[in-house]
Amino acid sequence: MRSPCCTHWTGSTSPHCVSVFAFGVLCLFFEAANQFYVPRLVPSELLNAGYARLEQANAVSGSTGPLIAGVLIRFIGAPLAVLVDAVTYLVSGMLLASVRAHDPLPGRGARRSLGSELIEGVAWVYRLRTLACIALTSHAMLLFNTIVSTVFVVFALHELKIGDFVLGITYACAGAGAVLGGALSGRVVKRLDVGATLIVFRVLAAVAWLPIVVAQRGPWALPSVCLAFFVVSMAITVESPVEMSYRQAVTPDRLRGRMNATIRSFNWGMVAVGAPLGGLLADQVSYRFALWVGLCGAVIQALVLAISRTRDARAADDIEPVTTV
Repeated sequence: MRSPCCTHWTGSTSPHCVSVFAFGVLCLFFEAANQFYVPRLVPSELLNAGYARLEQANAVSGSTGPLIAGVLIRFIGAPLAVLVDAVTYLVSGMLLASVRAHDPLPGRGARRSLGSELIEGVAWVYRLRTLACIALTSHAMLLFNTIVSTVFVVFALHELKIGDFVLGITYACAGAGAVLGGALSGRVVKRLDVGATLIVFRVLAAVAWLPIVVAQRGPWALPSVCLAFFVVSMAITVESPVEMSYRQAVTPDRLRGRMNATIRSFNWGMVAVGAPLGGLLADQVSYRFALWVGLCGAVIQALVLAISRTRDARAADDIEPVTTV
């Protein structure tokens, strides 16, 4: 299947490319606003639980979405399946429009250039003590996790010979792990506090890729990959709401949107780099070599986080209280 992000043979820009680019830009706006808006809807003491529920919802939709898509494509065809998907976005927008919460406009102070605003947001992220460590290692985690997840599909189908249906089972296990992680996140952070939770579960998420890297064709292939996806997803979903809550807590209200957009932009940039890099390593060397690179890189970024100032992060590190109405 030809990628939608391509050009026609004539050299002109494909409408699909434009659509995908526009979709990506709009998604970035949405995610930045979404992460900023949650603290206005949820009291500060429930912020971690709120982000955990969002992670669980994303896990469920991510697991069931491909299954529903397959059913729709089989019974009504791909074009109508895409139309159904578009309608779901419309319904989602209508539901968001129905949310009633206080969202004051930013202060009308001296006008500043867009460049100055962006620089201020980037500077806040990468100069603040623990936030810089969390952000930089998150970028690295996305890079190396993308290498593993990109190569895994081809590795599973061609090397492990697990089949399309069984591949779907592994993603279902990932969804189950994410639901469990979201349920445990609040309890874990209360027991370990922020720094220890981020470090322990970032390390666990990195090491948990090992069963995939060492998996061999045979009866143990399926349990190995299912275990890996379950544990990785569980660990990330325990850690992610804690990270999100901490980021909002240590950032002044006027900078939260730019902080979220900065981190999200670089994270997505790492995904864009990791996918082709994983494919290049797999083509030039081997699938397993690419997986080892992803695993080792994920472990290294987790260890860097462990020895960084993040270990001093506490739930009480609020610089400015979260405003809710």
